[in-house]
Amino acid sequence: MKKGEHYVLGADFGSDSVRIVAIDAADGSTAGSSVSYYPRWKAGRYCEPKRNQFRQHPLDYVESFKEAVAGAFAQAPHVAALIRGICIDTTGSTPSLCDAKGNPLALDPRFSDDPNAMFILWKDHTAVQEADDFNALSRSWGGVDYTQYEGGTYSSEWFWAKLLHVARVSPATIKAAAGVVEHCDWFPALLSGTTSPQVIKRSRCAAGHKIAWHPSWGGYPSRDFLDQLHPFLGDVRDTLGTETYTSDIAAGYLTSEWAATLGLPVGIPVCVGAYDAHIGAVGGDVAETVMVKSVGTSTCDIIIGPRPADGVSDRLVKGIAGQVDGSVVPGYIGYEAGQSAYGDFYAWLRDVITWPLKHMDMVDADTTTRMEKKVLAALEQAAESIEPSDDSPVALDWINGRRSPNADQMLKGALSGLTLGTDAPAMMRMLLESTAFGARAILECFEAGGVRIDKIVAIGGVARKSKIGMQILADVTRRTIHVTSNDQAPAIGAAVFASVAAGLYTDVPTAQKALCSGIERVHEPDATRAAVYDRLYARYLQLGAFEERQRRG
Repeated sequence: MKKGEHYVLGADFGSDSVRIVAIDAADGSTAGSSVSYYPRWKAGRYCEPKRNQFRQHPLDYVESFKEAVAGAFAQAPHVAALIRGICIDTTGSTPSLCDAKGNPLALDPRFSDDPNAMFILWKDHTAVQEADDFNALSRSWGGVDYTQYEGGTYSSEWFWAKLLHVARVSPATIKAAAGVVEHCDWFPALLSGTTSPQVIKRSRCAAGHKIAWHPSWGGYPSRDFLDQLHPFLGDVRDTLGTETYTSDIAAGYLTSEWAATLGLPVGIPVCVGAYDAHIGAVGGDVAETVMVKSVGTSTCDIIIGPRPADGVSDRLVKGIAGQVDGSVVPGYIGYEAGQSAYGDFYAWLRDVITWPLKHMDMVDADTTTRMEKKVLAALEQAAESIEPSDDSPVALDWINGRRSPNADQMLKGALSGLTLGTDAPAMMRMLLESTAFGARAILECFEAGGVRIDKIVAIGGVARKSKIGMQILADVTRRTIHVTSNDQAPAIGAAVFASVAAGLYTDVPTAQKALCSGIERVHEPDATRAAVYDRLYARYLQLGAFEERQRRG
């Protein structure tokens, strides 16, 4: 394949924006890229943080996608005609009620301002009680335990819990709904004209990790089980079918209408969608024994392993966020875990510190924005000179609940060991250390389940920006941390899948070899600090045990 001959398009729908990247299929180089922020989300519409409600309007996705595609091709106009395929990743679980044609219900004028008719973002935690109810029933009803491939616990961040919550609080919306669609399924279907429930191809990644799909029980949880939670869930189940698809498969082909809108060739393959961290892991060159850690507002830890030799006796890893055949690389079991807050924890500290700037009319809005952007970098720089000691304060990173090990979104964060001498840089270092302690707990969870981890690759904007964060992660985990040379691993992963779907490469590993970027820097653990962190980690575990006792009452 010659450079400049074939290109693919990756669309990475994040929490705040969509990034579009046009990539040369010969070597993974970027021809053009653009980011567009969701306008309604940016304005804070449909969200109530104090209630843990975070909803996104489907028009945010559509409008920002168009804008970002135009921005990417403005940098390289000739590339548009050479695009051979499109792959899309999203956050998840991000479901929305839909009509009989597969359109999100918020596109209906009757529900255009109803948050319950919109996409429910991954970090929406309004369904904590519903997740508890799913778990309790799964363990007691006398049938299949539908949490067994989800690490043993179903989370409020996931599909069925969110739908159950909407069903309980918004009868009008579920009465109008004909089904439910995940963001990563809907957008490829939208581009390819395949949104109808009868033809839409459901993502193996989304279905296996968040919707409790597994072939051993014929697809999704049984209607008998779901009806006990709410009959609407049983109705939804009946619209999902039983088949799921990996992202090297085409969900459909770009329609003439969308081709004209985007300036792309009509009929190019649009891949089955998947979640950002899973596709990002492919872009980070995930392999057996190689964990890819996606570090952003939250984290997601992905690794793959071989299928069971007999095809039946899966090794169940308790405490993680799921294990699914083909969810990352086709032909391998994909394992997932993660933390519900990482960059969000640091942003919380920034917001606490800058509160007077926003609310006391001390400076103008532009100055406030400029200062906000500098706060975390300044705190990190000051925190670098602080050496950890046995007397260092210790924080619990569950400020947005705990995703792994053993999901529980009702758990709270905590700060301990503070004194009058604990200043802002010391608090920043404490938070950086706490997220590293949470990462270590996840590593130990995987290893206890028999998953071998020889190498950790860190991807994402936070990983590249925060050298102190990655060094602390290395020291706390006693692992070498490899940071990739760009922060576009999801786009590279999308390019891998789009290239395979377009027939440019035979399979995912072959495309990875050609397209994945290299390592920018390596953080080796410091033995002296690691010994101190061993003792501080013990305090972290004690603090966590106390919080769990408080949660149980």
